[in-house]
Amino acid sequence: NDLTHILHLTDIPLAIRYCTSPYRDPPGSLGYGRKLIIFSSCCLPPSHQLNHRRLLEYLKFTLDQYVEMDYILVYFHYGLRSSNKPSLKWLREAYSEFDRKYKKNMKTLYVVHPTNFIRIVWNIFKPLISHKFGKKLTYVNYLSELGEHLNYEQLIIPPDVLRHDEKLRAAQKGEPPPSVKTPPARPPLPTQQFGVSLQYIREKNREAMIPPVITQTVTYLKEKGLMTEGIFRRSARVQLIKDVQKLYNLGKAVNFDEFGDVHVPAVILKTFLRELPEPLLTFRVYNQVQDFLNVESSLRITRCKQLVESLPEHNYIVAKYLLSFLHMVSQQSIVNKMSASNLACVFGVNLVWPRHGSISLSALTPINIFTDILIEHFHTVFGSRCPPAQVMP
Repeated sequence: NDLTHILHLTDIPLAIRYCTSPYRDPPGSLGYGRKLIIFSSCCLPPSHQLNHRRLLEYLKFTLDQYVEMDYILVYFHYGLRSSNKPSLKWLREAYSEFDRKYKKNMKTLYVVHPTNFIRIVWNIFKPLISHKFGKKLTYVNYLSELGEHLNYEQLIIPPDVLRHDEKLRAAQKGEPPPSVKTPPARPPLPTQQFGVSLQYIREKNREAMIPPVITQTVTYLKEKGLMTEGIFRRSARVQLIKDVQKLYNLGKAVNFDEFGDVHVPAVILKTFLRELPEPLLTFRVYNQVQDFLNVESSLRITRCKQLVESLPEHNYIVAKYLLSFLHMVSQQSIVNKMSASNLACVFGVNLVWPRHGSISLSALTPINIFTDILIEHFHTVFGSRCPPAQVMP
């Protein structure tokens, strides 16, 4: 299941993806809550058809929604020609306008299929580029090399770039590249926590309604994370997250105090939700949420309540437990800066997504509004239905 959420930005060769696995991991391991931004040069129209100033303004306006959190940038250079190449003056202007907030949270810049032009431009800008930012640059000559860092199957790669890469590899080997076969899926471990259904976890955990990962992360964050500024917005060290995932999947105890980073349990919680085979709020609710903008504002809380109460009992209990905690986090927003709307931006795409295809940019608005109401008006939305054995954080 590709639970990644792709945001296609209309008519602009930029795609923003909320990664389930931004780094290539073995089956069953999880992602780290980073945005993956892909810019494809081959999609750029000829320069005389594109107002580069407006392009820059559009990029900044769009990226402003995401750069407050950690992100990764992948630049596919193939397809940049003299006919669609921006001027050096524009590149210099763009670099100066993308100030510290854009550069600080960018963890890595992958330049795929670089040419001499890239290296020339880099040398021209080198006096303006800090050493710290320069260390974030990684040249990638082949897509197979990119696959060593990112989950190749989840990238939005234009067909022209794929064909170009095939030609490069064939030229390198002197023969057509061999086909790559996907290894058969392995059955989950009895102790598996990530990438398996709520029902599977319940059956393997003495019928506990709330999955252990959710219980333990919420309990820890209630005690030590409520006052942390930007909680759930930041990522954690990649290897550290891998280690925690492995411990959980092997059924071993996890002590978050040992890691010295309150963002670790926050990332683990988001990742657990994102790896569910079906979203916590179900595929069916996703379709109904997309009509949310057609509901009058005065009726939206009631509509949210109806959708939530239509959930299967197990999903409802887990959702109530989680949303109760997120409501608690939002109550401390003066300190942690995570209001209900901010939390909705982070958790919306982790609670609901489509069965097939990807999330468009326009689909985000109803998802975020819906999630905002669930958090802000938790007591009203979850106030009446009382399923048996319900648990509160």
